[in-house]
Amino acid sequence: MGAACVKVTKYFLFLFNLLFFILGAVILGFGVWILADRSSFISVLQTSSSSLKVGAYVFVGVGAVTMLMGFLGCVGAVNEVRCLLGLLKQDMGDVVTQLIRNYNASSQDSLQEAWDYVQAQVKCCGWVSFYNWTDNAELMNRTEVTYPCSCQDGGEEDDGLSQQTGFCQAPSNGTEGGNDPERWPVHKEGCMEKVEAWLQENLGVVLGVCVGVAVIELLGMLLSICLCRHIHSEDYSKVPKY
Repeated sequence: MGAACVKVTKYFLFLFNLLFFILGAVILGFGVWILADRSSFISVLQTSSSSLKVGAYVFVGVGAVTMLMGFLGCVGAVNEVRCLLGLLKQDMGDVVTQLIRNYNASSQDSLQEAWDYVQAQVKCCGWVSFYNWTDNAELMNRTEVTYPCSCQDGGEEDDGLSQQTGFCQAPSNGTEGGNDPERWPVHKEGCMEKVEAWLQENLGVVLGVCVGVAVIELLGMLLSICLCRHIHSEDYSKVPKY
């Protein structure tokens, strides 16, 4: 059963990336057509406005990047290349661990507030585990038992709405021996495991939304191409010459 689920997931991922590859090819082709066509009304517009040419180069760039991402995704899905499939996970882990390491309780940085929100809502702490926070020098230099406020474990009644930022000090019991992470009243599970578990539970919904969005975008591009072909077939002999 597990092998079958992996195979289905692999081919769904391939289909999703294939749609992105096709979409990128359509965007790229549209941009190249605008730049290369010299026999339609588009060429007249290019001579009177540089914005169209700039837009064409944007189409070419976006299309090329989208095709590359789709191609790498297809290769990674079919051949199960871990270095390609794990690229986003590795990059995300590096960003989060660096954010935790440089977390400043007195700062109003938007990234810090966003991460605090994630930890409070997902009910997790750190990326791999709450021990990631031991890399924060400001936190570990505290002499009292101090922990990230957004990691606080409020028990079964914790609804994640009492989300806080910065560091909180645990109630003193008179036996403090420094800021020992084992005494933090926080969630022990890392956010990476929580996010992976959520994705596994809602994989069908996520894939359905992704495929639906990709199909809608592809249909939009096809309609644009049909409209452009219709415009191309018009008689431009009556266009005034300057």
